[in-house]
Amino acid sequence: MATRIRLQRHGKKGNAIFHLVAADSRARRDGKFIEKLGVYNPNTNPATIDIKFEETLKWVRTGAEMSDTARAILSYKGVLYKNHLINGIKKGALTEADVETKFAAWLAEKDSKIDSKKDGLSKSDATAKAAALKVEAEVKNAKAAAIEAKNAPVVEEIIEEEVVAEETPISEEAEGTSEAGTTEETSDEA
Repeated sequence: MATRIRLQRHGKKGNAIFHLVAADSRARRDGKFIEKLGVYNPNTNPATIDIKFEETLKWVRTGAEMSDTARAILSYKGVLYKNHLINGIKKGALTEADVETKFAAWLAEKDSKIDSKKDGLSKSDATAKAAALKVEAEVKNAKAAAIEAKNAPVVEEIIEEEVVAEETPISEEAEGTSEAGTTEETSDEA
């Protein structure tokens, strides 16, 4: 029987969660499986992957085939790297202590990369929230100013209209004389 490590789809439409399983290669995608090895949730950022490391390593060591996505997930979690290091012990290139130190160093580096990504995402979220709050405050102040301007000028407009009405006849007489003066000057020049 050929075993295969692959994903089973669960969850609801548009919000899928996948189980990583070891199954017979002839079984249906969401059908019967031999062992559940973990869970993969692509809906979070970064994606959440919880696997049973030792059981998954056992299946990889016994020669289970992997789907492309399962291979990427196992590579991301270090199962394939650990298998590679263990194969180095068989060939005599490494000792068990070397394997553990190399794998621990790899895990530490991987964790630091993941933490820096999470920090970057949280900083960008905080920056976006601060910008949104600033824009919202500006909009709120603009609306408040518009409402205040709409309500307050009613009394001032009446007073301004009376002042303008009193000044208007004087200005019209002044404008009429200045226009007459300019027309006479232009006719003299021509």
